[in-house]
Amino acid sequence: MRKTKIKKNDQVQVIAGKDRGAKGRVLRVLPAKSMAVVERVNLVKRHTKANPQKGIQGGILEREAPIHLSNLMVIDPQSGKATRVGRKRLEDGSGTRVAKKSGATLG
Repeated sequence: MRKTKIKKNDQVQVIAGKDRGAKGRVLRVLPAKSMAVVERVNLVKRHTKANPQKGIQGGILEREAPIHLSNLMVIDPQSGKATRVGRKRLEDGSGTRVAKKSGATLG
């Protein structure tokens, strides 16, 4: 597994692909595949069989599919625009992620 610059609950913007320009919150990161699932981005239709025991209703469901991390950029919390992510070491020795455009720390 590799360390990713995009984390769960980050606000991101899609920079390439069919959903280019879309913004959303990261629901899940799959570091082994370098992919992430973003809210209301890369929606696919899934044909699901009903299962009354589990309370699953059948039909055609829309759900988010993973999108590659290279197609995502974190949104700067100050300007609201897409930015690259850097790392910064604090005085107490711990590290944090920072937005390259404004220098603001990311959650």
